[in-house]
Amino acid sequence: MILQNITLQREDRPVFKDLNLRLTARKTGLVGLNGSGKTSLLRLLQGLDRPEQGSILERKNTGLIFQSPDQQLLFPTVMEELCFGQLQRGGVQAELEEKARALAMTYGAQHLVRRPTHELSLGEKQLVCILSVLMDEPETLLFDEPFASLDARATQHLLRLIKTLPHQIIMASHNLTLLEDFEEVVWLDAGRVVMQGPPFDVLRSFRELLSQPVEPESPGHA
Repeated sequence: MILQNITLQREDRPVFKDLNLRLTARKTGLVGLNGSGKTSLLRLLQGLDRPEQGSILERKNTGLIFQSPDQQLLFPTVMEELCFGQLQRGGVQAELEEKARALAMTYGAQHLVRRPTHELSLGEKQLVCILSVLMDEPETLLFDEPFASLDARATQHLLRLIKTLPHQIIMASHNLTLLEDFEEVVWLDAGRVVMQGPPFDVLRSFRELLSQPVEPESPGHA
């Protein structure tokens, strides 16, 4: 996907101004401080936000996985969650259930299909969110801090799964170690691209920024 001259406003605040960005690597990481534009970029790629100016070329069918699975899961059972999107598009219940069982088995989640979603662990819930997006057969998967609420074991399990996926992956993460073997990393700051390139170079520069002491704000004057 290629973003050309993108301008995006939110509540009269500029998020992106004349942003140009090419996202063609199979696995791309997004880094930046809070408020840098990572989530806004993912929402833009998903079509949840529309730019005031500019265009996205070579747009692909995308699926977005949010930071918190509880914000994404809507239904009382895993099977309902997996089938809902395509049922809304006119799919046949029995065929979709068969597809859901096959997909779950492919990713070692067949034991979850008949479970109530509220009984799942956070890691299991996030896995179901990924499977529900995969049911729609997207070309590109967008991840917005997908491991933020997970423990180390669940994180490593899902990361191994994600690395096996044949899809294009674009992932925002504060855990820089998880992005070290991605093909490229994009560093955003205040809605602009500071650096884009191999993970070693970009993450090293970004870590140098993080290691710098934060200067205290000047006291106000009466």
